[in-house]
Amino acid sequence: MSRKILSKKDAPKTIIDDEKFLNENDFIVSKTDTKGFITYFNKTFIDMCLYSQDELLGANHNLTRHPDMPKIAFKLCWQLIQNRQEFFGFVKNLRKDGGYYWVFAYITASFDTSGNIIGYYSVRRKPSRKAIEAVTPLYKDLVNAERHGGMEASERLLMDFLDKNDTTYEKLVTALQEM
Repeated sequence: MSRKILSKKDAPKTIIDDEKFLNENDFIVSKTDTKGFITYFNKTFIDMCLYSQDELLGANHNLTRHPDMPKIAFKLCWQLIQNRQEFFGFVKNLRKDGGYYWVFAYITASFDTSGNIIGYYSVRRKPSRKAIEAVTPLYKDLVNAERHGGMEASERLLMDFLDKNDTTYEKLVTALQEM
């Protein structure tokens, strides 16, 4: 009997306002293949997302994507990591029970001995609370822009925000985590 491979469509439909917090010294670690299917994870990932080991292994990582997260964040992430650059960002993740947890994520490509990308590696830790307070209204605006004008509207809004604040995405994220 084969098991079902979970994806975003299997995520909880009922979202609850129940936040779980990482401890200061906790790190969530996971690896995926080049399509985002989970190939490795640590126990902290299981503890935070509430999925079992069997459910997570082979599942698409977007299973934990919270609907409050703007799609433009993941577009930016994929652009960077597929171009062999690192991604840092604040991510609100969805738990199996419909609750959520925030992380400060670092994602980078994994390479074979010939230098080919064979997957992606992510380490997530507890984010600054002040950073979460700062990004929450921005994410809400970006999601709203996506609902009304698609990804292009969200991207324009993000670029306008960065220009207005005379910063880059990388500088913004770094400054927020240091708050």
